[in-house]
Amino acid sequence: MPQNEGPQHEGFEDQLGAILRRTGDGFAADDRRELVEGGLQRGKRRLVRRRLAMTGGVLALAAVGIGGVYGGSLLSPAADATSTSVAAPPKPTATTDPVPGKQLPGEANIPVKNLAAVLTSNTPAGTWQIDGLDGVGQSVTGVFDDGKGKAGVSVGLFRTGTGEAGEDQVACPDKVAVPYDDCTEEKLTGGSRLMILQGYEYPDKREETKQWRAVLLTKDGFLVDVSEYNAAAEKGAPVSRENPPFTPAQLKTLVTAPAWGRLAAQLPENVDMSGGQGAAQPPAEPSATDVMNTLSALVPKDLTVVNKGGQSGYGYVVVNDGKGKSLVQINVQPNMSDVAGELFGSGDVTTLPDGRRVKLTQQPGEKGGEGVVWWTVDTITPEGFRVVVSAFNAGTQHEAATRAEPALTMQQLRSIALSMRWQKLPLK
Repeated sequence: MPQNEGPQHEGFEDQLGAILRRTGDGFAADDRRELVEGGLQRGKRRLVRRRLAMTGGVLALAAVGIGGVYGGSLLSPAADATSTSVAAPPKPTATTDPVPGKQLPGEANIPVKNLAAVLTSNTPAGTWQIDGLDGVGQSVTGVFDDGKGKAGVSVGLFRTGTGEAGEDQVACPDKVAVPYDDCTEEKLTGGSRLMILQGYEYPDKREETKQWRAVLLTKDGFLVDVSEYNAAAEKGAPVSRENPPFTPAQLKTLVTAPAWGRLAAQLPENVDMSGGQGAAQPPAEPSATDVMNTLSALVPKDLTVVNKGGQSGYGYVVVNDGKGKSLVQINVQPNMSDVAGELFGSGDVTTLPDGRRVKLTQQPGEKGGEGVVWWTVDTITPEGFRVVVSAFNAGTQHEAATRAEPALTMQQLRSIALSMRWQKLPLK
């Protein structure tokens, strides 16, 4: 962790974790995986890394700037939903509070009706269906209809503190990880930053549901996160119109409405819900630059690197040997001993003389790209230093295969994962 990251990030991550724990039962496993790979980034990744690591393979956490897990789809109005025709499935509500009327640590007590009032007064003319208006929380979800087709809409407010935990949310994602039609970043007068993304609910576009998103990061560390869809619900509803109802300009008007700032000011201070002052600190990781450069140096010399990217603890390269593009990605994760049993308890696992365990996996891709295969070598030292590298027979996971097999063999992937260079990288 960089030295300038401190308790303010822990509070944001812990608050996110509480919401994930409350809402997790409302999603199928596939939904959670989509959320993970669509939006977890550096500031929040460490919070759920232990759980996510158990899915096996590279975690593919390079999709920065999407907002992801804490944005609209996971922020519920914290009140009983009376209808499922909203922009997200029904979630656990404030009635789970063990002391009625008492605010849970890290939760907001903003009346949903006040959130709804700001939403409806800063959008074009149309009719709204908004549930949970008698509840409290930090988000509002509803269905908007301007006569051209119903559309799910959600708005969430967050206090992030300062630093990368918020900045990542207003950075356009890497198209290798997340496909989209357009994305803009803008620095506004007064120091706020804005991202507007015109993308899709599913990276592989297996359904035609579009998600257009506007995220505002204020100079004092508040996030306003708006999502809209061209269907009445985020998932499980047929497309009702060609595009979501609000144009990028209208999204900007909505997300920058001054009234959100007054409501966001009511958010509680970030708190440490992970065990108090004695809670363990997130482990340090190698920098994105170190990971990318090391991976580039370790791929076979006959492969041309045509693209690369990464973030703390993660890197990827897209290589081409003249026979088609192939994505290669890697996670470098210290201190993973606590999940070693789950990660290496089954499958094709061998133990080396030095105690390192190696797991080999070959399976179909899971992001919908036609004909994509996913080859993985996962390794861990007795001390819990994990290096997991994967290769695909396409330049991205969500596009169709460009070749029969990945450009690297399993033996070459194994050599990369077992290189001692990873353990020599400085941790930050």
